[in-house]
Amino acid sequence: MRDVVIVGGGPAGLNAALILGRCRRSVLLCDKGEPRNAVTPRTWGVFTRDGIPPFALREAAQADLERYPTVERRAVEVVEATRLDGAFEVRLADGTRERARRLILATGLHQDLPDVDGFSRYWGTGVHSCPYCDGYEARDHPVVAYAHGPSAKGLALELTVWSRDVTLCTDGHGLDLSEEDRARLDRHGIRIVEAKLRRLVGDEAGPERLEFEDGGAIPCRAVFLMPAECRPSDLIRGLGCELKQNGTVPTRDYERTNVPGLFVAGDASRRVQFAVVAAAEGAMAAFAVNTELIREDTR
Repeated sequence: MRDVVIVGGGPAGLNAALILGRCRRSVLLCDKGEPRNAVTPRTWGVFTRDGIPPFALREAAQADLERYPTVERRAVEVVEATRLDGAFEVRLADGTRERARRLILATGLHQDLPDVDGFSRYWGTGVHSCPYCDGYEARDHPVVAYAHGPSAKGLALELTVWSRDVTLCTDGHGLDLSEEDRARLDRHGIRIVEAKLRRLVGDEAGPERLEFEDGGAIPCRAVFLMPAECRPSDLIRGLGCELKQNGTVPTRDYERTNVPGLFVAGDASRRVQFAVVAAAEGAMAAFAVNTELIREDTR
């Protein structure tokens, strides 16, 4: 029986393991090595590490864990997790099973891309989900807000922080905007194109233009996707976590969930999806786990 099993080796899982290692807790960190940001060349907005490649950040964090002998890392997928007698049992892809008093899921999320030719090619290099993470690199160039429905206006206006050349593209979907909303977008120079997209084209350096089914085209350096529903890990669903409409877990204080002893940290939880925020959530979950175990052990 270990103290903690952590599923996921991104910023949240690695920082949770670091804090728990410093608390001398027996930790098993399992990671299958397929991070959501694997296609992203740089991780921005992490103080002292701004612009570091994602895998370089992971390697540095993994090296930090080497000094803590109670932390074990395995490059393996956790395929099942169950709650048994107040503890947790996980089944690994290699067939082994491990038990722990607490479980931290730092599994991240899976985002499905719109079915537009070129989006998958430029995912992470010209098609992005977060302007805070990647907007600066497209500054003062033509950018596109790919959005529809009530939230489209907000994304388009948000992009004006980084560029004054913004186009709102709905890809043929409905656009729930009042005349007042349209006038507001127009005042800020935001064009609206409601035609269906054909493809995003460019070269090895990145996108250059966005083409439409009606034959039109516009210059485009980057596309930012409307916040969409994401698919959480099957482990989260299987353990009975509450879920919000967008697929994230509405965690309580210190990343606790509605399932006793289960914590969810990182992109799968409720906060903004920044690497530095994920790391902080991992630290908060680790703090809460250690506090709960102290109370149990000293009761």
